[in-house]
Amino acid sequence: MKLANLSRSLLRSAAVAVVALGMAGCATTPGSSEADVTVSDPLEIPNRFVFAVNETADILLIRPATEVYVGVVPDPLRQAVHNFIQNLLGPLYIANNLLQGDFDGAQVATGRFMTNTILGIGGLADVATEAGIGDRPEDFGQTLGVWGVGPGPYVVLPFLGPSNVRDTLGYGVDTLADPFRIGTNAAGADNAMYGRTAAAGLDRRSQLLREIDDLRKNSLDFYATARSLYAQQRRAAIANDIAPATPDFPDFDEPAKK
Repeated sequence: MKLANLSRSLLRSAAVAVVALGMAGCATTPGSSEADVTVSDPLEIPNRFVFAVNETADILLIRPATEVYVGVVPDPLRQAVHNFIQNLLGPLYIANNLLQGDFDGAQVATGRFMTNTILGIGGLADVATEAGIGDRPEDFGQTLGVWGVGPGPYVVLPFLGPSNVRDTLGYGVDTLADPFRIGTNAAGADNAMYGRTAAAGLDRRSQLLREIDDLRKNSLDFYATARSLYAQQRRAAIANDIAPATPDFPDFDEPAKK
């Protein structure tokens, strides 16, 4: 029971971290600026409230936990965790590439998943990248976008952060279709799902410590900045301009030393 309670606690903590994970989807694209993207935000008042709650949870809980994770867990082990988590998403990447009619992308995603699963010890090692097999991450929100479905109003989800109506639906479909979730549920191994969620939250947040700090410090309106960057990133991801798993944050100059 203690292990189950610990796992559920980690799950809740990691879920809150996804406010930062939502920021992981905030990326700029070449030649774009905040003014380039018009975002429908009729729910701005409740969105700002949820955003503030998510921010508070991240500042008080998730960021400190992530700093402990980075300080305690060695780099090679953190990289192995990252590789393993990404490899678990391989079947979803394959399926969404197929649904989008991108058969080349599906072939690449399949080759990457098989290579890392077989030769990379279940995905702990990223052998595919070393072999020159690129990453083709696609989610169902992108698939809907390729099919011509518009983003709909912008929403900020509790724990999950920046989104829109289309991407919220896409997230739900990907969650239901996730083979790992289906397998753990069938086996009654809920703790494994909780553990993956916690590990994924810490993994993604650990890669964005400086970037999110810079955005908070340099944005006149952090909510508006997050909203604009999210819209830009999703537009670019649907057009396959950038890979959503590797966001490019704005670069801020270091303050001059006195």
